[in-house]
Amino acid sequence: MESIQAKDLEHRALNDQLRTVTGDCVIEDCCGQRFIAAGMADKNIEIHGIPGNALGAYLNGASITVMSNAQDAVGDTMNEGRIVVHGNIGDAAGYAMRGGKIYVKGNAGYRAGIHMKAYQDKYPVIVIGGKAGSFLGEYLAGGVIIVLNLIAPQEKIVGFFPCTGMHGGKVFLRSACKDVVFPEQVVTRPAEEEDKEELRAYLSEYCEIFDLDLEEVLSGPFTVVTPNSQNPYRQMYVPN
Repeated sequence: MESIQAKDLEHRALNDQLRTVTGDCVIEDCCGQRFIAAGMADKNIEIHGIPGNALGAYLNGASITVMSNAQDAVGDTMNEGRIVVHGNIGDAAGYAMRGGKIYVKGNAGYRAGIHMKAYQDKYPVIVIGGKAGSFLGEYLAGGVIIVLNLIAPQEKIVGFFPCTGMHGGKVFLRSACKDVVFPEQVVTRPAEEEDKEELRAYLSEYCEIFDLDLEEVLSGPFTVVTPNSQNPYRQMYVPN
């Protein structure tokens, strides 16, 4: 596995080196470099240190594993592939994401999954192991967002204004959500057995990566959030 020492490289030089790698790659001493692996399709990349904004932007099939935290806009407009973060992530993860998977062990900042959408056979998935900040799933148009709140379950699972403007897709929150205020544009209900089976399919890989007990994770209460078919946002974007 080829190694790139990122300590003294600015982001263009780092990405130039990364493009020359033909196989798997480890990036060492990463410290805020932006746009790492943007648009890449055929690499497995492991990152030690903290990547900067727009990690994996426009990702087209590559696999990225971050061994600590990542900053804002992880997976911005990604098309396919997988991003695994063993720490926390910043704001706007998965912005306009239309395919692939983002798996986060820790917490997410504001606006995770904003404008996320499904496209043809592509169906994006974001799984957050901790909690999520305000505006989770803002203007969500497709795909699935799952928030598990496994780190500090006594805390509120999501911040203010979750799913504002949501007109497609689905959100699963591992909580009864009695302390969460949702907008009129969505419908919420407790998860049923059919929903748990759907969750099983999404969470199997996640639990394997982070060494979690899938059955224990599924045993918690889940709230399912879907668009309200009567809301004006849905009628703006979905043909009758």
